[in-house]
Amino acid sequence: MERIWMKNWPTRVPTKLHYSLGEKPLHEYLHHHAEEKPDQSAYIFYGTSISWQELDRYSDSLACYLQRQGVQKGDRIGIYMQNCPQYMIAHYAIQKIGAIVSPFNPMSKEAELAYMVEQINAKGIITGQELYPFVKAVKDKSENLEIVVTTNYLDFLSEGTILPIPEEVSMEKQTFEEAEDLLDIIRTYQPNFEAVPINIWEDVSLMVFTSGTTGRPKAAMLTYGNALFKTASTFEANGLNYEDRSVAVMPLCHIAGMVMGVNLPVYSGSTSVLLTRFEPETVITAMEQYKPQNWYSIVPMNMAILHHPGIETRDLTSLNRNMCTSFGMPITQDLVNQWKKVTEGCQLHEAAYGLSETHTCDTFMPADNVKLGSCGIPTHETDIRIVDLESGEDLPTDKEGEIAVKNPGVFKGYWNRPEATAETLRDGWVFTGDIGYIDGEGYLYFSGRVKEMIKSSGYSVFPEDVEALLIDHKAIAQVAVIGVPDEKKGESVKAFVVLHPQYKGKISETEIVDWAKEKMAAYKYPRYVEFLQSVPATGSGKVLRRLLKEEVRANE
Repeated sequence: MERIWMKNWPTRVPTKLHYSLGEKPLHEYLHHHAEEKPDQSAYIFYGTSISWQELDRYSDSLACYLQRQGVQKGDRIGIYMQNCPQYMIAHYAIQKIGAIVSPFNPMSKEAELAYMVEQINAKGIITGQELYPFVKAVKDKSENLEIVVTTNYLDFLSEGTILPIPEEVSMEKQTFEEAEDLLDIIRTYQPNFEAVPINIWEDVSLMVFTSGTTGRPKAAMLTYGNALFKTASTFEANGLNYEDRSVAVMPLCHIAGMVMGVNLPVYSGSTSVLLTRFEPETVITAMEQYKPQNWYSIVPMNMAILHHPGIETRDLTSLNRNMCTSFGMPITQDLVNQWKKVTEGCQLHEAAYGLSETHTCDTFMPADNVKLGSCGIPTHETDIRIVDLESGEDLPTDKEGEIAVKNPGVFKGYWNRPEATAETLRDGWVFTGDIGYIDGEGYLYFSGRVKEMIKSSGYSVFPEDVEALLIDHKAIAQVAVIGVPDEKKGESVKAFVVLHPQYKGKISETEIVDWAKEKMAAYKYPRYVEFLQSVPATGSGKVLRRLLKEEVRANE
């Protein structure tokens, strides 16, 4: 498709992308800031600051430890913890020695963790201490998992913190016989790891689990260059400034939270106020105390702040720009007006369209020409096509089809999944499995998903993943999972279950839900269970979830 969106390209945004410190891995940007402004705050965590010099030095020491434990270029190391400074230390330590970061969602339980560890043959995990029991259980059964490092969140909090501390952050410190402690490592190991040669456009630095178009989660391989390109592009296209502060509350284990919370501060050298999770009062207080200019949120967060008691007397006026993702709750003009009023002028708009396979942020919203309901226009060096699902031909403007994306952020493929890679990645184009269209001005609109991924509270839930976990229940003979509308979450998970004959009448739907709640992350376990005699399937046995969704819609 002709780049018709260029006629709406903002005049203040250069069309040619400029890398502020050149084409180099982001950890070299980190080292630059440590030398140029060593004492400036890189992250502020519930009132406690960690400087650029400290972040660089601590990650160097952890990198040295990992090398001493035999970690080599290309080895996969999982990060399994809440948002915290230790996440940044681990992320950049791993990448400094050419190893590969694989984020594990801290909401994942044992079976989910075991699946991810096995899929990538992880050599090590750096984890929050509260999650260690899951890690130990997986390690006891794993042939490849050798290194476990635990951390206590209080290790990076000083007394007299300004902000309310969540329960998971305030736990007393524990150490474990079969694991090393991160703080001990930082104190013990010198920051003198052995540098390794890195080709930023070829070497993989990150493996993010994603569904692709179908199936259980797969590890998408992203390079140092993918991360640099998307970070620089997001910075330039959105008109961000090197002096601006931001608030990071979205999960760092998600690709969007990673761009906004892990990469952008390190690229720009600006200070980020880091929070473990969203609590309206905490976020409001943080904004009043630290005066950030930028925030990345999802609509339910903005709604919660707008409805917070006494919000009209609070000071959110430092905010200039609020990039936001709808996730089932649209950004309406009324919401935009309310947000502008309470912040005295902050611009609220859709953040971007993107996916893990492209390191997200494939579009941006021109600040001077916002179109509500759209995802904005393609960003630097990005082409987007709309492809007919049957013929494979490109479609004209305003015609719906599959969204295909090509830019320097495109991944190298799925780890050890050549068939899935070939299905998604074709001649440099990522066929997203998403349905949308481009209007006459070049704005992209997202309509739905070809793939059956469920979006619950902003999290991606893969039906096959939930089904594989549910089938472990002794009473379940067959199961099919779909997403159903949920006013608060966007979608919730519903499971259609066929029981083994001996359990019929002896177990309830509620008991299945309660069991799943103990086995799965909170966003993933089914809120609804319906017993069936059989689930619809093709002759080859493939579950026809489409028919179940149609039945649910018919009964609404």
